[in-house]
Amino acid sequence: MPNSVIGSATPTGFQTVLTPQGRVAWRAGLRWDQYDAYLFDIDGTLLRDPGRVHYNAFSKACLEVLGHPISLEPVTVAGSTDPRILSDAFAAAGIADATWRPHQPRLLAAICSTVERDAASMQLTIMPGVVDALRHLATRGKWLGVATGNLESIGWLKLERTGLREHFTFGGFSDAHEQRAEMIAAAAAAARTAAGNGASIVVVGDTPSDISAARANDLPVIAVATGHSSFDGLLEHTPDICAENLAALLATDSQNQPGNNVQVGSNGQATSKAQP
Repeated sequence: MPNSVIGSATPTGFQTVLTPQGRVAWRAGLRWDQYDAYLFDIDGTLLRDPGRVHYNAFSKACLEVLGHPISLEPVTVAGSTDPRILSDAFAAAGIADATWRPHQPRLLAAICSTVERDAASMQLTIMPGVVDALRHLATRGKWLGVATGNLESIGWLKLERTGLREHFTFGGFSDAHEQRAEMIAAAAAAARTAAGNGASIVVVGDTPSDISAARANDLPVIAVATGHSSFDGLLEHTPDICAENLAALLATDSQNQPGNNVQVGSNGQATSKAQP
């Protein structure tokens, strides 16, 4: 049923369409490309690295700084931040904060340098529809930034190596923010500096943590099921728009796409005009 509304269970007030690229669901009255500024997560949203260079850098950094490795196996990585992953790994290993926190700046610096040193082993893959979506937004004069749990040098490195760096003019990173909501707040502040205090801002991510962090900042969110979370799993958290991938969003035609007659306010919420 390409480009037809399908009757799967969806939250109240949502519409769902099936495109050749996958499903898209949205709150009635919204249009995905009507915001002024976009805050894109990196891992799982824009790209992925099956080579696990970034993942493996944590253990290598701990070995370098503390003399022993650390395992991330007990830790939830998706939707977290680099400082939080490090903290959770030590907690899972039963290592007290007082033992490792004094070394945190050196550990984070070592993670960055390890990723830079091993960058040639990265197997970075751009997610479906990403380049076309970024170009689509750029042609409409949108402000594009990143909002990622990556440390800044690692985030920019990934974007540079995939050729995506040129699309982004600002970002929010985890260097000073262990909590994802705090990182989103910093990214939103950067967006307002670039686009103006009244700009409408939306978060684009692939995990429930992206949704909750956006909500904590009173921002709308577009969820894409290109990471570890499924479309249905993300939709349970009621993001404002949910898509199986960015290509599906682009494939949603103007008749089915939300909000041909919509205005988006500075808080990112849409108000529908009466249909003629």
